[in-house]
Amino acid sequence: MEKKLVYTGKTKNVFALDNGNYLLKFKDDCTGKDGVFDPGENSVGLTIEGVGDVNLRMSVYYFEKINAAGIRTHFVSADLNETTMEVLPARVFGHGLEVICRLKAVGSFIRRYGDYIEPGTDLPAYVEMTFKDDAKGDPLVTKDGLIVLNVMTGEQYDAIKEMTQKITKIVADDMLEKGLVLYDIKFEFGYDADGNVMLIDEIASGNMRVYKDGEYIQPMTLSELFFA
Repeated sequence: MEKKLVYTGKTKNVFALDNGNYLLKFKDDCTGKDGVFDPGENSVGLTIEGVGDVNLRMSVYYFEKINAAGIRTHFVSADLNETTMEVLPARVFGHGLEVICRLKAVGSFIRRYGDYIEPGTDLPAYVEMTFKDDAKGDPLVTKDGLIVLNVMTGEQYDAIKEMTQKITKIVADDMLEKGLVLYDIKFEFGYDADGNVMLIDEIASGNMRVYKDGEYIQPMTLSELFFA
């Protein structure tokens, strides 16, 4: 099948296929700073051999579970030998939106609301959305804000929130079977030509905060534990 490079990303390249779908090529480049892996950083800081492979394998594992649960995603198929994933075309919301689901109060949630809640407190699959804007520090945005700014409809927001909570439960329950505890996870959503919301991008260790026996697990260590 013919493919044409349409976008070079930090951790993936995107190719257009002649069947109308797209091909994501996972790379071993990682975001970080001073040679240290950090999924929160906005620039490529290092290359770790095999990271593209484990990110793809974890993504395929969860996309197949989510599709089987009847939740719409962009996942079509994958070629693990080529480290590629075929996906359906999807538009992103605005200039890019991140959706976070929090099961425990940690990270930026505590930095913002620490006067009101203790670190590690259970949260009821709390969903929040931020604009992908490095210069502005990925600002939070409310449902009303997204509607006023014409980024999405109220119906799309409600669909994303419901899908996020269902997908988070799938991941959290699966992690628990492996003796791991999911604290929070970050997703990206898009929509098709008819406006239907779908999960896009990847579901990899760098997009989640996972603990074991009360200790935070670094993403690369998590990948190793996951496939052990």
